[in-house]
Amino acid sequence: MASELGRTLERLYRQRFSVADLSEMRGVWRVLVRDFFQSRLRPGRVVVDVGAGPCLFINEVRADRRIALDANPEVVRFAAPGVEAHVTSDLSLKELSDGEAGHVFLSNVLEHLPDYRSVLELLATIRRKLEPGGTVLILHPNFRLAPRRYFDFIDHQVILTDRSLVEALSVAGFEILELRVRFLPFTSKSPLPRWPVLVRLYLRLRPLQWLLAGQTFVVAARPATDP
Repeated sequence: MASELGRTLERLYRQRFSVADLSEMRGVWRVLVRDFFQSRLRPGRVVVDVGAGPCLFINEVRADRRIALDANPEVVRFAAPGVEAHVTSDLSLKELSDGEAGHVFLSNVLEHLPDYRSVLELLATIRRKLEPGGTVLILHPNFRLAPRRYFDFIDHQVILTDRSLVEALSVAGFEILELRVRFLPFTSKSPLPRWPVLVRLYLRLRPLQWLLAGQTFVVAARPATDP
């Protein structure tokens, strides 16, 4: 039975994204995963998508085991065959043993948390759940790049920039491996080309990213020397 939070999220995201929007977004994410994200995942690992929503990322990933976590009960309906979907608002990530995950993906998640302490707590939990050398991949709207639009969404609460996120990751004990301050447009409804060939072109042309981007991408690792 869905919780009150789950029912609220279900109503909110049905309002925010139409069936047509989601279909279009799936085509874009198919290219993003194949041409960009997949190369940043080591084969044979457990990949976890925290705040998976419509499972745009996790459905396209190749991995030994794929896990989708979200408080929205519709995550079960959206998950592709082979994806383990869990409806949960518990950010202790109890579905995973410590050191079990190879990679954890967060797309537009941290800004929804209630405060900076919650951000640090979640990052510390992810670090514990990752195997030594495992990585967290974070995609997030950057307040510094889109200050006028950042709170256009009712559920945005924490202000994040590339600098504050790097600081949080460092405090949580991560090593920064990659930082793209300007990567994707601010939202899925921003002017990112929808045709696969144009999405691939966007990924290859960094000047386009500097012109259109409102989201930052970071990859950070749990140190391989961690006990």
